[in-house]
Amino acid sequence: MTIRTLLALPALALIAGPALASSDAAWDEFRDEVEKTCAALVTDPGEVAVEVNPFGSASYGAALVTLTTPQGSDRMICVFDKQTKAAELTAPFPPTE
Repeated sequence: MTIRTLLALPALALIAGPALASSDAAWDEFRDEVEKTCAALVTDPGEVAVEVNPFGSASYGAALVTLTTPQGSDRMICVFDKQTKAAELTAPFPPTE
């Protein structure tokens, strides 16, 4: 094993640590909370679909939010702060052609 590999091992442990430290039930609860919080931010009438990233990042949950109305669909990103539980939506992405 090289010295570079030995130095990288603690960093890898820190990156993997948050994903390994929580139970499946805790991750399910996290995903449910992100989904409900992000869906509640959409105030326009229409069908709302929320696709939650399974783990997010170390500090944030993330979800793709799609609002479908008779006029079309809007896609936005919801960012959820894991510590404060605050969330916000981006502006809709421009339509794809």
